[in-house]
Amino acid sequence: MLKYFQMKYAMTEKGAKDLLSAIIWTIVLDISFMLPAILAFMFLDEYMSSLFNIALSPKGSILYYVLLSVLFFLVMCVIAYFQYNSTYTKIYEESAKRRISLAETLRKLPLAYFGKKDVSDLSSTIMEDATQIEQQFSHAVPQIYAAILTVVVIGIGMFFYQWQLALAMFWVVPVAALVFYLSRKFQNNMHTEMYHIKRDVTDQIQERLDLVHEIKSFNREESFTKALNAKLNGYENHLIKGELLLGALVNLSYVILKLGLPSVILVGAYLLSTGAISIFAYLVFLVIAARIYHPIMDALNNFALLLFLGVRINRMKEMDQMPRQEGKTVFSPKHFDIQFNRVDFSYLGNVQTLKNVSFTAKQGEVTALVGPSGGGKSTVAKLSARFWDIDRGTITLGGEDISKIDPETLLQYYAIVFQDVTLFNASVMENIRLGKKDATDAEVLKAAELAQCDAFAQRLPQGYETLIGENGEKLSGGERQRISIARAILKDAPIILLDEATASLDAENESKIQKALGALIKNKTVLIIAHRMRTVSGVDKIIVIKDGAVAETGAPRELRKKKGIYTAMEKTQFQSVS
Repeated sequence: MLKYFQMKYAMTEKGAKDLLSAIIWTIVLDISFMLPAILAFMFLDEYMSSLFNIALSPKGSILYYVLLSVLFFLVMCVIAYFQYNSTYTKIYEESAKRRISLAETLRKLPLAYFGKKDVSDLSSTIMEDATQIEQQFSHAVPQIYAAILTVVVIGIGMFFYQWQLALAMFWVVPVAALVFYLSRKFQNNMHTEMYHIKRDVTDQIQERLDLVHEIKSFNREESFTKALNAKLNGYENHLIKGELLLGALVNLSYVILKLGLPSVILVGAYLLSTGAISIFAYLVFLVIAARIYHPIMDALNNFALLLFLGVRINRMKEMDQMPRQEGKTVFSPKHFDIQFNRVDFSYLGNVQTLKNVSFTAKQGEVTALVGPSGGGKSTVAKLSARFWDIDRGTITLGGEDISKIDPETLLQYYAIVFQDVTLFNASVMENIRLGKKDATDAEVLKAAELAQCDAFAQRLPQGYETLIGENGEKLSGGERQRISIARAILKDAPIILLDEATASLDAENESKIQKALGALIKNKTVLIIAHRMRTVSGVDKIIVIKDGAVAETGAPRELRKKKGIYTAMEKTQFQSVS
């Protein structure tokens, strides 16, 4: 059963044990709710023949029943305490572990995965889906199993006590369960469709928030609003339709269950008239019949919620089963040459992006990746830092295959500056300190000065302590780029990846930062992605990437003599500038 819980509900072994414990305690609690009825039956049984004679014996005294009531109450309180602790406290602990497990899974996924995946989808899974699962597992799942087992236990006892009345009481249960079971596939399809429609609406809202500047600049507010309203209306209509149909199915099961009490009344009256049962037995079944269907109704309702939960659990399983990047955590390369050897790569197994790519970026040299847009330059740079794992071939650092090295261990040797800069809603100082978490203020300020951050930081209201807003919204593109460069300078890693790092800067600041980078890259392995040919005129080696393959390789002077792709690109750009 523990294995079943782990597989079905994506739980840890301890979480499965806690769920089983919660089910057991909930069963005990449900049965304990019968203690007041048992007490009442004991009282009625003793005093049925002498209704007005209160004190027949010490056992039958009022004090006896008062003390027994207090005892039952204390027993129920103790059971309720253990049931609450196992059902809520333990379930919340498992929920915390589930969130941590998801975070650890994301931590081990290839970094480029997050560039291909919708952020709202990931955040919804971690926050909303995990919250829904937590609520259902604390308020519904143990109760489902407990209700079923409680009814089974009570039913067996009632059949031994009086099988005709028990049959009249319980014939409705399998019929109601069958109706619900036959509608299960429909409910699953409905829940899955609702889940994806809601996720699509969330994606649409986030997309419009992210692109609000573009929408306004092209006067598309009205058309985009209409499209979003149409999505919301579709989602609302689907919710209404789903609630009505699912409500009708669940309520049909309720109606069938409600037929149980009339059945007990009619069959019991007949058996009482024939003398087959006593009035006391008749009253016992009437009291139990008035209560026994409520846990069954709750179980059916919780089953409907559990079907809704199944979509989210499957999403959790899908994320947890994604291939993770792992490797050895101890790695000390003797040198920092990066070598590509016959590398093939495709995103998610679809269209091939790189084909048979081979080259070496040597330590102490600057290697530039150039070529037409979409040719695979950025992909090559990211693969060198194991953002993805390749399909074929090898990529080595210091002679060791990087696919055998843990990404976090590997990335300590890399400082990366890409065009798409990501900043946090923190101070300029803390955003730069991301490059080296234990850096002193003096080290941060020195890196900032080399990256020409002083020019704008001193103009901010609180200087380097100024909060720069979400993703640096209070800064210009060039200022954000300089913070990114300052991070790389502060990290001072032996390998530097630059994706047109100075593209957002004016000529004066670009010249200054080129000098700072010149000091930074001494005796290091530098891989530059370049779109402007003038930025690579002084590099040691140029790799021309076209259509995912290495088209040319060599020093700038050598490539000019070949009069190939690089020469054509250089000539075209100089003509364009002229």
